[in-house]
Amino acid sequence: MNCSPTVFFGTLRMITGNSGLRTRVARTVIGIGLAFATGMSQPSWAQEEGVGMFSARNLKTTSGAEVYQHICQGCHMPDGKGAIGAGRYPALAGDGSLASTEFMAMTLLEGRRNMPAFGGNGDMGLFFAVPTLNDDQIAAVINYVRSSFGNHFKGRITAAAVKALRRPNNDKLVPAH
Repeated sequence: MNCSPTVFFGTLRMITGNSGLRTRVARTVIGIGLAFATGMSQPSWAQEEGVGMFSARNLKTTSGAEVYQHICQGCHMPDGKGAIGAGRYPALAGDGSLASTEFMAMTLLEGRRNMPAFGGNGDMGLFFAVPTLNDDQIAAVINYVRSSFGNHFKGRITAAAVKALRRPNNDKLVPAH
C-alpha cells in the first residue's frame, strides 16, 4: 500500500471536503506520527528515573518533610499554598480542617474528592499507580504538615493511631477507639 503524502492528502481531501478540517486532521496525524517517532511511545523520563510521585512506590523514608517533597508537593505545592489551574489543589497552609489528625489520616488512607488514597487500597491515578504509604510515613507527613507552612496545630498522631484507622482487608472502615 502506498502511503505517500500525495495519496494521504488526496484521500483526506476526499473524506473531509473541508480545507479547514483537512488541515486540522493533517496536523493531528502528523503530530501523532512525530510523537511516536521521538519516543513518546516509551515511558516518560520521570517514570524511568523514578522522580517524584513515580519514585514514591519505593519510598523508604519516615521523614515527614521527605514524604511531602516526594508525594504531596506535586499538587499542594512546595509552600503548601495549593494551586488552581488544571484542577483545584487545596492549600494546606492555614487550613483549619487540619486541626483533626483523624481527618488528615483518613484523607491520606482513603482519599478525598480527587485526591487518591495512599493507604494501599489499590487506587490508580490517571497516569500512575498510587504509591502506598505505611503508618509511620502517614503519621510523619501529617505531623510535618500540621507544624509547617505557618500551621501551629497542637498534638501529634502516632503510627499506631493511623493503623487503628486502617480498613482490615480493605473492606470497611474501623471506627477510632
